[in-house]
Amino acid sequence: MFEAMKALAERSVMERLVLLLNHVISAEPQAMERLRGHAGKSLRFESEGWPSLLPPPSPIALRVTPPGLVEWIEEPGDWVPDLRAAIEASNPALAFAKFMVGERPTLRIEGDAAFAADLNWLIENLRWDAQEDLSRLVGDAPAREIARFGNALAKAIREAAKALDGFARRADRPGAPPAA
Repeated sequence: MFEAMKALAERSVMERLVLLLNHVISAEPQAMERLRGHAGKSLRFESEGWPSLLPPPSPIALRVTPPGLVEWIEEPGDWVPDLRAAIEASNPALAFAKFMVGERPTLRIEGDAAFAADLNWLIENLRWDAQEDLSRLVGDAPAREIARFGNALAKAIREAAKALDGFARRADRPGAPPAA
């Protein structure tokens, strides 16, 4: 029963994540052009060192489509991806906190170097303009206020994550004074 619910939730999340990712990619013609050159290539994200007490996340497999977008590979099977990214996940809470403060996770990349370089460019340069999308739904003024509130909330979460990260780093050092 748990596995069936997990599979249903993963499918739902991945479908929406791919829609959002394609929306962001399609808003930047240069991003689509870079991906178009890798049509048919696949990418697999996996976690390494996941704690045994937690249910492991499923690997995420994506394929580049001819127009320069991505599609989710639901049942990847035993295929070998063109690019494999293994994310260090031995401490998921710390990794999430680092992500929230803008640090990239520790990755081990294997495979096509040109594909990896273009994906790195996408990570560095693509940003979702949520305010623009909101303005289409609710108008410019409400979208601006919602975005301002969202930015303030994101800043507060980043500050809390920085504090948590600092606490975790101090706790990891042997002989460090206790946090005040």
